[in-house]
Amino acid sequence: MKSPRSIELLAPAKNLECAIAAIDHGADAVYIGASRFSARAAAGNTLEDLEELVKYAHLYNVRIYVALNTILKDEELKDTEELIWKLYKIGVDALIVQDMGILKLNIPPIPLHASTQVDNRDVEKAIFMKEVGFRQIVLARELSIEEIRKIHEAVPDTSLEVFIHGALCVSYSGQCYISQACFNRSANRGECAQFCRLSFDMVDSEGTFITKNKHLLSLKDVNHSNNLEEIIDAGASSLKIEGRLKDVAYVKNVTAYYRQKLDSIIKRRPDLKRASSGKEKYNFVPQLDKSFSRGSTDYFLHGRSSDIFSFDTPKSLGEEMGYVKEIRGNYFTVAGVKSFNNGDGLCYIDGNGKLQGFRVNRVDENRLYPQEMPSFKPKTVLFRNFDQEFDKIMQHKSSERKIYVNIELAETPSGFSLTMRDEDRNMACIAVERDKVEARTPQNDNIRNQLSKLGNTPFIAQDVRIDLDGNWFIPSSELSEIRRKAVEELLMVRKINYFQEISVLENNNVPFPKKELTYLGNVMNENAFSFYKEHGVEKIALAFEKKEEKGVALMFCKHCLRYSMGWCPVHQKQKSPYKEPYSLISSDGKKFRLEFDCKRCQMKVYAED
Repeated sequence: MKSPRSIELLAPAKNLECAIAAIDHGADAVYIGASRFSARAAAGNTLEDLEELVKYAHLYNVRIYVALNTILKDEELKDTEELIWKLYKIGVDALIVQDMGILKLNIPPIPLHASTQVDNRDVEKAIFMKEVGFRQIVLARELSIEEIRKIHEAVPDTSLEVFIHGALCVSYSGQCYISQACFNRSANRGECAQFCRLSFDMVDSEGTFITKNKHLLSLKDVNHSNNLEEIIDAGASSLKIEGRLKDVAYVKNVTAYYRQKLDSIIKRRPDLKRASSGKEKYNFVPQLDKSFSRGSTDYFLHGRSSDIFSFDTPKSLGEEMGYVKEIRGNYFTVAGVKSFNNGDGLCYIDGNGKLQGFRVNRVDENRLYPQEMPSFKPKTVLFRNFDQEFDKIMQHKSSERKIYVNIELAETPSGFSLTMRDEDRNMACIAVERDKVEARTPQNDNIRNQLSKLGNTPFIAQDVRIDLDGNWFIPSSELSEIRRKAVEELLMVRKINYFQEISVLENNNVPFPKKELTYLGNVMNENAFSFYKEHGVEKIALAFEKKEEKGVALMFCKHCLRYSMGWCPVHQKQKSPYKEPYSLISSDGKKFRLEFDCKRCQMKVYAED
């Protein structure tokens, strides 16, 4: 019989606190930035914190992946190599990388994952990544179910990582240069200025306004909570939650929600198994609409659709609460079924299509008393983007993760033995020499109670068996001491038995799928240049960050404004009333020309002089 396939829930963490919370709330793996060279410059962590995290994670067989996914300058290569060795020595399970120059360094046998910024969107690239030694490939967010399936069929033994929740980059990851061009902040070096969340006017070639002051490049957040099984069956084995800059409340809530969804699938699927150990107990009900969200979309998982953008606002709307029923002096009433709390944050879209927010001072059933009366009208739809009571729960301990153990107290010729076996078949056995003294009262209940007291350990007793020939008296203090020693030994056994995967890069000349690399190859250093040369690339341009090219596309988007407006000649077959080319104008007057590549079904963005 074929062994079950391991499915990994991969959660984000900006720091140690968030990482521990992710583990406690059900993550099978956590990805986090190191002190440098992470694609989130604002989310760096010390080696000391990472070492503490690794030790905690490995108790539960949770893996720690460190993001080193920026492109590197030549002068940074030595420091990167030293950092990789340090990460390997503290037990980090894998590195997420973008720069192929890393493969030319003298690095330890630590598994490498190909970041989504490598632009992993086709079979040819996936095969190449697998052949040169990458153990996991982070796929582009824009892929459909069928595209994921085709890649899996091409590299069936390579783990595929798919984003299932969180913010979307409007440009293919690793292929966005507009932040560098406009603000001298490279997205490929962890300094994205979030240009795509700005507001723009859209005009045609004659200067006629198509729309004004809209967030035309801002997408909703992806939410694949209803597509998990379909994604797994297409070949994904690592399901990734976006959010390395999100707060701890987001990490707790979203991780717990997807843990429950995944567990329900695995429970009825004998061909699947969880990738780590333990079981969580929550003291709250996970709800995705309680955490930051710009609205939900399947993105392109099932093909192109019109639900992917959020033109009115790039901010979080939260959960829909009902609508304004009546406005009376210093309060208003709400028609809806959900209850409010004092201190809730509410928002609404005003008559100009802009998001407005306010805080509720006091709640009296469906009557709400705001700090200041908002400028809205009856029938205005209200959203709650800050739930005061839910936030209070999230600020405290909200989950406990325990590993099941079976405990057996048995009799030996010279005393007693205590055996602990955990759910992963690790075992600890403690023998105690002691005279057997007949007890005056039945002892089994007390023995079972004392041995079950696992308290602040990672364990919880699933079953306690007592295999004694007589009703022997064992003091509670001695039972506690035996139990403590058994726990210590079992923890040591788990540490020894933790499977630390190693991976040696393939020293081969497998050809890269292209003979020429433009600035889109992100070749920043001599190592990367040498890597591609060795793999058959004949012409290699420098990275945009090293040599800024004029007149080239700065963004490559699957999101298409012509489609969003209803004028796609392929899908909608509607003619636009406006003359191309269209342009976007930012609030500071900069102009960006749009080009539509229907053959590749994508939109390109160019800076205009």
